[in-house]
Amino acid sequence: MSSVQEIKTILQHAAYEELPDHIRQFQADERAGVIREVARAQKRLDQWHAEKQRIEKMKEYEYQYWKDYDFICGIDEVGRGPLAGPVMAAAVIFPKDVNLLYLNDSKQLSEKKREELYEEIKAAAVAYAVGIADVETIDRINILQADYVAMRQAVSRLSTEPQLLLNDAVTIPSLNLPQVPIIKGDTKSISIAAASILAKVERDRLMCMYDEIYPQYGFARNKGYGSAEHIEAIRTYGPCEIHRRTFIKSIV
Repeated sequence: MSSVQEIKTILQHAAYEELPDHIRQFQADERAGVIREVARAQKRLDQWHAEKQRIEKMKEYEYQYWKDYDFICGIDEVGRGPLAGPVMAAAVIFPKDVNLLYLNDSKQLSEKKREELYEEIKAAAVAYAVGIADVETIDRINILQADYVAMRQAVSRLSTEPQLLLNDAVTIPSLNLPQVPIIKGDTKSISIAAASILAKVERDRLMCMYDEIYPQYGFARNKGYGSAEHIEAIRTYGPCEIHRRTFIKSIV
């Protein structure tokens, strides 16, 4: 008979597809430690099934348009609200057999999970690209128009030309492509969610680089957003080159 520790190891390291067989194998064992580990394994399995169902629901728009298009592209941006740094957008085209779990609005994920998914998205995608609109552009044409600049740039950089765009809530001007704006699209479409994650990770990494150049503003922590620490630093040191002058008029 296997020891409780051996059974624990088997259950903890088993692939999800293997768990049902292992649970059936050990569920008749009356030892308290085994009962506890079987219950934990069943909980993990239930959570996995629930996540698969959630992701299937998030493929609703993709399934709808994959009937007519092979290359559907999700678009999203990050960085509309910060006082400093650029706005960034990402574009992602997934294959029809994509099988990634845990995709979601980037703000709903931990930094560690975003970093993990960042690599998985790039590995799974048919094509992906990132666009950027710098501070000068934001101040010159306003943040919404700068968003569109970053989005168009992301689309133009794709190695595969998309046939349809799924956008998070907006219709991007000056793009000769069919577009589907989806309110809260980063929680309703895997393609938009993936774009949200890529854009977020890219921008966060860039703000950490800026933190090394301008350490007094705490960019690695606040990513340019208007935290109390950041606002006080602007008042103390004045703005730096990556501050959005149109966003900090009331501070300086």
